[in-house]
Parts: sequence; structure tokens; C-alpha cells
Amino acid sequence: MSDDTFRSVRIERTALGSYQVRNARGGSIAMGSGDDDSFTPVELLLAAIGGCTAIDVDLITSRRAEPDGFAVEVSGDKIRDEAGGNRMRNLRVEFTVTFPAGPDGDRAREALPRSLQQSHDRLCTVSRTVELGTAVTVVDAAATDRG
Repeated sequence: MSDDTFRSVRIERTALGSYQVRNARGGSIAMGSGDDDSFTPVELLLAAIGGCTAIDVDLITSRRAEPDGFAVEVSGDKIRDEAGGNRMRNLRVEFTVTFPAGPDGDRAREALPRSLQQSHDRLCTVSRTVELGTAVTVVDAAATDRG
């Protein structure tokens, strides 16, 4: 895969149930099992789904007017069933975006529904990947080295 398409993060254990996630640019975020205030993997999934669309929508609508308010609520139900094991369902991304009065704000308001649809249908890599059901491969690197 070429460098312009490859993405990765590194997760390091800091304590039982606690981890630090790092990206190649030096950013980091705490992740855990839910026993403290760090984000759980499911919360990070929800944040990724909402954040991806938020960035798309913000970039499109802000060309017309700077929003007065911009908030995204992402929710879903974590379930366990016989057929699929643990998973999320009823995923919902709800935007509350307001723009100033006037012609620029009107143009931004007019662009909002279209930008939401564009993000959902083709721009947001995260929700597109979830909806299309891309396979995940899990590998024990140490077992490969023991070969």
C-alpha cells in the first residue's frame, strides 16, 4: 500500500485495562475498559463515526458561513446476541448546526442537508467502512516471528 493511503495507530498497555493510543503525528489519547474517564473502544468508534462526518460537513458548510453552533451527538445500542456476539446497532449521528442570519448563513443552511448526504454516501471513510462491513484481520506478530 502506498504511504498516502496507509493509516495506523499504535496501542500500548499502561496498566491493566488502560492503554495509550498514538498516531504517527505524535498525537495520543487514553483508552480503557470504562473503569475511569478514558474513552472506551466503543466510544472511540462512535467518535470516529461522528467526527468523520462532522469534518466533512464543517469543511463544506463553512465555505459559506462560519457556524454559530456546531454539535454532533452519536449514539447506539451495544448488544450481545447468539448470532453476532457483541456489536453495536441503531447507530445514529445527529447534527445540531446553526448559522448566522443573512445570505451567507442562508447558503450554509441550504448546503447542510446535501453535505450530510454526501458525507454519508461517499465521503466519510469511517461510516462507509462500518456500513460496508470490511473484514478485520487479527495477527499475533510474535507467533509469526517464532515461525
